[in-house]
Amino acid sequence: MDLRIRRPRLNTPRSGRTEIWKGHPDQIRARSPINPPDAPWTEEYAGGSAEAERAQFEELAGAMMRLARRTRDRASAHGVPHGLDRALHAKATLAVDHAELRFRDDLPEELCHGFAHRGATYFTTVRFSNAAGTGESDHARDMRGVALRVKVDAATSHDLLMTNFPVSHARDARQFVEFASALTGGRLQRLLGVVRLLRLFGPAEVIRMLRNVSTARRRPIDSVATQIYWSRGAMRWGPTLAVRYLLRPVAQAAPGPVPDPRDPAFLSHEAERRLAGGDILMELCVQRFVDATSTPIEDAAVPWPETVSPPEPVAVLTIHRCDLTTPEAQREAEAIDALAFNPWNTTEEFRPLGNLNRARKSAYDASAAQRSGTRWGADVPLRNRVLGGAARAGFKVVNRVIPWWRLPVRISVLNLEAFRHELRRKNLIDTEPRDVPPRTRAVPVLPAEKSRWARTPDGRDNDLSAPEMGAVGAAFGRNLRAAYDPDGFDRPNPVLVSDQLLARERFLPAKTLNILAACWIQFQVHDWVNHARHPLGEADVRVPMPQGRTWHNTPEGPAEQVMRIGGNKTLEVGPDGTERLFANAASHWWDASEIYGSDDERMREVREGAKIRLDDGYLPQDCDGQELTGFNESWWLGLSGLHTLFAREHNALCDELRAHYRGWSDERTFQTARLIVSALIAKIHTVEWTPAILGTEAIDLGLKTNWHGPPSGDWLTKLGVWLMDTHSSVGIPQTVPDHTGAPYSLTEDFATVYRLHPLIPDDYRLLDSATGELLRKATFNEIRATKADEVLRDTGLDNLLYSFGTAHPGAITLHNFPEALRRFEREGELIDLAVVDLVRTRRRGVPRYNDFRAGLHMPRIRSFDELCTNPESVRRMKELYRDVDDLDTVVGLLAETPPDGFGFSDTAFRIFILMASRRLQSDRFLTVDFREEIYSPLGMDWIEQNTMTSVVLRHCPDLAALMPRGATAFAPWRPVVPPTT
Repeated sequence: MDLRIRRPRLNTPRSGRTEIWKGHPDQIRARSPINPPDAPWTEEYAGGSAEAERAQFEELAGAMMRLARRTRDRASAHGVPHGLDRALHAKATLAVDHAELRFRDDLPEELCHGFAHRGATYFTTVRFSNAAGTGESDHARDMRGVALRVKVDAATSHDLLMTNFPVSHARDARQFVEFASALTGGRLQRLLGVVRLLRLFGPAEVIRMLRNVSTARRRPIDSVATQIYWSRGAMRWGPTLAVRYLLRPVAQAAPGPVPDPRDPAFLSHEAERRLAGGDILMELCVQRFVDATSTPIEDAAVPWPETVSPPEPVAVLTIHRCDLTTPEAQREAEAIDALAFNPWNTTEEFRPLGNLNRARKSAYDASAAQRSGTRWGADVPLRNRVLGGAARAGFKVVNRVIPWWRLPVRISVLNLEAFRHELRRKNLIDTEPRDVPPRTRAVPVLPAEKSRWARTPDGRDNDLSAPEMGAVGAAFGRNLRAAYDPDGFDRPNPVLVSDQLLARERFLPAKTLNILAACWIQFQVHDWVNHARHPLGEADVRVPMPQGRTWHNTPEGPAEQVMRIGGNKTLEVGPDGTERLFANAASHWWDASEIYGSDDERMREVREGAKIRLDDGYLPQDCDGQELTGFNESWWLGLSGLHTLFAREHNALCDELRAHYRGWSDERTFQTARLIVSALIAKIHTVEWTPAILGTEAIDLGLKTNWHGPPSGDWLTKLGVWLMDTHSSVGIPQTVPDHTGAPYSLTEDFATVYRLHPLIPDDYRLLDSATGELLRKATFNEIRATKADEVLRDTGLDNLLYSFGTAHPGAITLHNFPEALRRFEREGELIDLAVVDLVRTRRRGVPRYNDFRAGLHMPRIRSFDELCTNPESVRRMKELYRDVDDLDTVVGLLAETPPDGFGFSDTAFRIFILMASRRLQSDRFLTVDFREEIYSPLGMDWIEQNTMTSVVLRHCPDLAALMPRGATAFAPWRPVVPPTT
């Protein structure tokens, strides 16, 4: 099942929300009211708000998925494997697609709304079923149900769901799920489940529910056509009416025969015989809402008495005479059995009402998606919950005394898992505007077949059960609650902070890395994060210049007393004018969109058949004179080199795939090569770049365990991760997608910690890789934008990689922000990028540094002296900030003394612990579909065998002797000593 709700492009308003791209401060998210103003009935949210109720529903949906898995496991307990089925109503007793629903010719005027009008007739799909979650005998004590899909037109259907007992045993969704979970499993599990129910709801409620279910299950049945079926809640019927509905046999319906005790499918066989002899006729009736006491909306356990609200016939359902034993009828029944019925597949005029109904949308969707293999769930083993919990509690005590990096290596790795577990539970905040309150919809369409084996350009359909998750236009999430302080946006003045604390006073190198490491992270960030901007002059952020100073906001523009920065496009603006929510103009997935593009048009431009378009081995130019690739903003020589390298890698892969799979089309070859390149990039970043910049044995072991699982001979690490985290015991690519409690997205906090601009040097030496001789010197401005292509072609890719491989990037610390980026021209706008980093972080609501640490469960810094060992830096911070709690997050991350071997701070690393694994764990193409059938055997082997070093050497083989032994390509290379004259 596919819940496809198409997301509009970034510059168009979304359905149901005010257009907020213009940055108007008085515009906030629009919400339609839950109750029509003239309706006599009302609905009330559990938890006090629609958002709180929806959070409960998501938990309940997860519980329904677990229930289905437990039912599968119980059914498979005797050695015969069973697949996942519906959590409830698994066994169909009659399924036909040739029924029709005809409304009465004398339908009362007040009931004529939408599809319900006099004489209207609609094709209808019908599925009768037993209520159990397993295919038990029809003789088993059980309730029965029926689902109708009334097909109005190609875009409109109405799903009506009913059971053969007038009320639900559960008052609301929470009772329903808790009760179902409690009574699933063996005797001991059911006993413990009842104890839990008693604790949650009290004896009176538990007795009522048990009695209700027992009574419903004991109801005798001889035919599905002779039962009365009631809705489990109310629905709107037009603008102001609320009704419950029921389906009952017409007066002349013949009773069924005495059931044959030897026939476990007697209901299906009785229906076959009945339809072989004639039509089945049933009457659809409605009961009108009268008042909140006798006909309640929210309490599904209270019957609507017929004495108060008598059933009114509105339509007749005719299931036409047919032979259900034919192969065509059996195929039709199988197709119907695969459908996902949901009462929210309707229109707003017939919207379901009440808590239980509101919960059904997400619960039924989750169950259907799990059944269809488009959504996954993994139960945490008992050992992980018990022993892992004990270990995590122990680490909390240890960490108060000993920093994690001071512990023995394998203990450090397990400590990192404890950090990640806590962060996953507490620091994944979904900000995406959701379906709150639930809205009706058309029947969701199936995902495009191609999206099952290929990434889409804009990131849609990675999670087939939530197609828009992580796509272009999806909102940035949060790891910490946003902290908006409009009064503090310009305090202290970000221009002064840039001058005093960030500006490069002398180049401070990171001697354990080479410049390729700096290029790499920008290469990756362009894949992950892109806040769309307004052009300068449209919705500017205005930063006052310090007294007596001015700024030129365009290269040839006048001196102004404010620095103007192009404002970000927003999804939501608060009542006080603060920008609250931002969309990603790239996809959130690790899909190499910087190479391939984030939309169909760009992808077509960069392609030439199956390959990426190259001009004599280099990227061609676009109409602006810039190199043509997926994303070419903030462009410079380092990006030009990596984009060229991986474009060549893609094309080499295409040649190999064509040689191995001669029948493949250009499209199959291109898309498979893209998958392989994307996964190889993710692997390089995980097991090579990250251990290079966080140079400790614990990080190296932890990241390789993330990808490969524990080393084969390392039994201690194997045992530890097996006890604490089942994912890491085999490596994340061997598991199934797991969003760990919140829909996947990259976050504003993630974007903040990856502001690593100090890595970029201001000055460069381009060398001959064969002789070591100097080819040219260049400043950053001489190798950026449209100049990059000319320099790369003149220098050659071999020489560029060698030059950058033998030079150091800047250290990620205070007083090391490149001067070239502090007066940086971008799309006609002159900016100080250090000021921009400060301004964006403040205005996006990222908490200040000390609150940032506290939100990540780290101790607060009590003084500037505790934070930083440089006395001059401490002095300047004290002058600029009133106290340590005012310190900017960007400044604090740079000022903090990192652990030994780390290239950046431990505070920034906490975000990395959480998000590095999440980017792998959530991605279908890096988990459940990371397999030969999708990538091809060649592709899987290519990813496994290759590294950054092998990629470089495939395209620049003469560099082999210069690359580091026993280290990644991001470590310093061996320099060639030029000949003496």
